[in-house]
Amino acid sequence: MSTTMLTELEWQQIRARASNFPPEAFHFVRAGLHHTVQSIHGEPLTVSSKGASSGQLVIKLPVTDPTDERRHISGQQLCLGIRDLAIQRYGLLARTVLRKWGIRRSEDFGTLVYAMIDRGELRSSPNDRIQDFQGVFDFDEAFNQIGLN
Repeated sequence: MSTTMLTELEWQQIRARASNFPPEAFHFVRAGLHHTVQSIHGEPLTVSSKGASSGQLVIKLPVTDPTDERRHISGQQLCLGIRDLAIQRYGLLARTVLRKWGIRRSEDFGTLVYAMIDRGELRSSPNDRIQDFQGVFDFDEAFNQIGLN
């Protein structure tokens, strides 16, 4: 697992922000990761129920060779994949569901992802930065573009 060059203060800030999100937000970001990797690379991530509570699946990137970039996705790709999954799953209610979980901007996906990296649930590449999640899309514009009001 890479620490992606964040300072301890930055990690503390991520942990503090992430504590405001409910478990459903983390589960949905994991599902979004799975969806995005499969959409881009055509192969699913490893999924197990080991250590999961309430029957939820745990999705982890395989911890193999850390230089293996075959299934790597960027923060921007992940944000767009999560957006697409939200629309696919929740349709007209996508924005409402995400807001209920406290997710209001693409940076929130970055906070959730980096909290999972910090907990050892995901890993990152040396080139990944939390800034990759900033301003990927505006929630109102993204959902309005497809006719969602």
